[in-house]
Amino acid sequence: MSAATMLGRRTLIAGSAALVAGAAVSARAQSGTACPNDRAGWIPSDELIREIPRLMRIAGVPGIAMAVVDGRRLAWSRSFGVKNILTGDPVDDETLFEAASMTKPVFAYVAMRLADEKRLDLDTPLVAYCRPAHLGDDPNLERITARHVLEHSTGLPNWASEPLVTRSAPGSRYSYSGEAFIWLQLVIETIMGMGLGSVMKAKLFDPAGMRHSSFGWDEAIAEAGVFGHSEPPEGEQALPAQPTRELGDRLLRVASKWRKPIASWTYEDSIAAMRETDPKTPPSTHDLLVNSAGGLLMTASDYARFMLLMMDRPARADWEIGEASRQAMLTPQIEVRGRDIARGLGWELEQSPGGPLFQHSGSNYGIFKTLGVGDARNGRAIIVFTNAANGNALAARIVREATGIDRLKSLI
Repeated sequence: MSAATMLGRRTLIAGSAALVAGAAVSARAQSGTACPNDRAGWIPSDELIREIPRLMRIAGVPGIAMAVVDGRRLAWSRSFGVKNILTGDPVDDETLFEAASMTKPVFAYVAMRLADEKRLDLDTPLVAYCRPAHLGDDPNLERITARHVLEHSTGLPNWASEPLVTRSAPGSRYSYSGEAFIWLQLVIETIMGMGLGSVMKAKLFDPAGMRHSSFGWDEAIAEAGVFGHSEPPEGEQALPAQPTRELGDRLLRVASKWRKPIASWTYEDSIAAMRETDPKTPPSTHDLLVNSAGGLLMTASDYARFMLLMMDRPARADWEIGEASRQAMLTPQIEVRGRDIARGLGWELEQSPGGPLFQHSGSNYGIFKTLGVGDARNGRAIIVFTNAANGNALAARIVREATGIDRLKSLI
């Protein structure tokens, strides 16, 4: 089957509802596993692995990378398909995906490290550290703290044009916000005196062995990264706009001129560079390459290495967050859909039939869809990165098939 036919196929099973619900009998059901088993691992069965290419064709998803934590170790990884339907370059273990909003828990972990080091107080108003110029005239802004940011209760919108104001009182209710994460990014850059990418490298990527994780853009990232795919009409061979790639290539000229890699840029560097390359368009926080809310570029295996840090275990390295901080990340702080779906610090939490889960999904520009689900108590996690618009439905289906758990989140 040609690449164009693979992507162009329109049989998405009634808008992918059947793909999520599982029109085909699951591999676990075929094997006689009728309900979740705490002792069962989450490594995909041979039946599911054989099924994935067919599900990819149905969903119009050209490329997937997956990784599984089992027994509190990175136990399995696998890639399928291609980075780009026009070139046919295969996805492999070192292919970089846009983690999208799955960036947020990774950033939250580093924020908790700084809290453990007494550099950041979770309950001190952010304005005490840094007052961005684009804040509006709103007394609620004086009360927003890092805790509010990490649990998504700032009252700020997800993304907004200037000036920035709240829609509800901080701490009063769930309000998902990327803007809030960018403000906390500014705070952490101010505290540490360096750009976000440098902070993340020092505090997490290097000690955790996450060698294929970065904020920024360079020629190596461009070569290793996937392209995002929409769902074109039958037979059309074209790619949608690639905002991250296009902005990264544009900003590389500035990085070369400044002799300063984009991965080391501060927020102010990013804004200045965007203005320099496009003076007529006001810079948007949503479009920052070095972006704590959704800018992480990485492999599925590196995300699994990160999720390992959240697992219950008796001992931790000196550089890891303390047990109280880990528990705070995994303890409901604010309800989202009653007590069944809540927010911890950085993670979404769900009370599933198989026990408590920590999880996050992501979507960048509608063409990069990601999902990670973990079970800290039993030391398991599964990560699915995709490069297409319908990747969220496919990822949810794969996770259900692999884990045997019907996640409540997949219903909403």
